[in-house]
Amino acid sequence: MASNVNPTVRRRRLGQELRRLRELKGMTAEEVAERLLVSQSKISRLENGRRSISQRDVRDLCGVYEVEDHRIVDSLMQMAKDSRQQGWWHAFGDIPYSVYIGLETDAASLRVYEPQVVPGLLQTRQYAEALIAGALPESGTTDVEKRVSVRVRRQERLNDAEHPLRLWVVVDEAALRRLVGDKQLMREQLEHLVDLSQLPHVTVQVLPFEMGAHPGINGQYAILEFPDTSDSSVVYIEGVTSDLYLEKANDVQKYSVMYEHLRAQALNVDHTRQFIADIAKDYAR
Repeated sequence: MASNVNPTVRRRRLGQELRRLRELKGMTAEEVAERLLVSQSKISRLENGRRSISQRDVRDLCGVYEVEDHRIVDSLMQMAKDSRQQGWWHAFGDIPYSVYIGLETDAASLRVYEPQVVPGLLQTRQYAEALIAGALPESGTTDVEKRVSVRVRRQERLNDAEHPLRLWVVVDEAALRRLVGDKQLMREQLEHLVDLSQLPHVTVQVLPFEMGAHPGINGQYAILEFPDTSDSSVVYIEGVTSDLYLEKANDVQKYSVMYEHLRAQALNVDHTRQFIADIAKDYAR
């Protein structure tokens, strides 16, 4: 069972429960930090699941919140233990976006808007290699290959026979016309994109240039939703040196509404496949 534990999700659920206990006690994060002689930022990081939670942390917090039910304490202690296990991605070493991978691994559905490149879950290995090498010119061959291997491993969610990831992608025309590698590589990538779009759990739509300004003009983002209703949806925005995770209901709602507008403005599924196929033919010339 331990191999099926997702430490990222465990930390997140545990953090949500600790926040709930604090709020029931009517305490602020600052008051808790003062009681435990730690920084307020530590309490915040524990509650948002961005920091590993030790069993000692749980014990101390339960003491502050005066949790008397030993079953609750034991359950939280076990979650803390599980949260310190390693996910499959840790076998690849230090991955900058490991928090996102943990969330994606456990997500039931993922909505992505990508303005510049073909989304990672739909990339061929050759496209991923050329893209990562170009985006990270100072990275060595070993680092590029590690990142490519992680990306390919993430794609296995699309082929999961029992619980495939429900993926909806809106991609800008620019991503299809940006030459990554050579023309043959791009043609193969676009043909691969058409093939994957025919999977029952994968939807791909293209937002053509002629649509002009649109709600996604400010850049890429993804919305992750989870099978457990206790796990709130997350908006993920990738950055160069750090990433942004939005979990407040109001933020998620705003990005969800934006995504609905993108869907409405993009080509429908059939027109999208034909649009991509036509561009692929251009690369064959």
